[in-house]
Amino acid sequence: MRRHSLFEHRQTSLSKFNIPKERLGYPTQKPLALLERIIAASSNPGDTVLDPFCGCGTAIHAAQKLGRNWIGIDVTHLAISLVERRLKDAFPNLTFEVHGTPRDLASARDLAARDKHQFQWWAVSLVDAVPQGGKKKGADRGIDGIRWVRTGPRAEDRERIIVSVKGGENVSVRDVRDLAGTVQREGALGGVLITLAAPTRDMLREAASHGHVSTGLGRTRKITVKTVEDLLRGVEDEDERLPPLGRHEGFRRAAREPTTRREQSALDL
Repeated sequence: MRRHSLFEHRQTSLSKFNIPKERLGYPTQKPLALLERIIAASSNPGDTVLDPFCGCGTAIHAAQKLGRNWIGIDVTHLAISLVERRLKDAFPNLTFEVHGTPRDLASARDLAARDKHQFQWWAVSLVDAVPQGGKKKGADRGIDGIRWVRTGPRAEDRERIIVSVKGGENVSVRDVRDLAGTVQREGALGGVLITLAAPTRDMLREAASHGHVSTGLGRTRKITVKTVEDLLRGVEDEDERLPPLGRHEGFRRAAREPTTRREQSALDL
């Protein structure tokens, strides 16, 4: 009998799981069915599952389905934002606590002061964008994130919206002009400038001066300025609403799970 290597066994096992529909766009995502099998074999209902490197949250998603309590930890705010959205989409009635993620303007300012890259990755997630360069630090050429949006009924009908993040307290009309130039250089559909500080009137006038772009699904502002505070509060002007997300780009929505278990109980942390 031919012996399989460990790598071959792993390939064979993973090939049994058909996961294209559950992919969220996170590079290290594992099959949900695989994590369900591991958790079911190594724990009992009511136990607590700890994933200290939870990434996009597949292990805690599986734990929730199987009636376990869970704790998920990750070092990046991008991952935590994705996990939050995944759990809310899959389990709409689930209540859980998140520690360490900005929830107001003060905590957003604190994150920006401590780590500008983490702040940028977190900020682009507020508009469902993907960090430029796959979370790599370095020169971004004026692009902190990309939001792929639908522009028509076909899968190939999609365009990019450039996202630029300014975490300092001093913002000016130059930031808007720089973004407009980046959008033109990249041939993108439009751009979003996310600011921690309140934009000036000149900035808003400059953004409005670039007008609108039309797609097969409507029209949208070419250049939009959004503040972190408004994004956290869910404040959005109808005229500045972004086009819907593309079907196969960026971080996608998790499918809703049937309600089969009790809610996550409070843990003594």
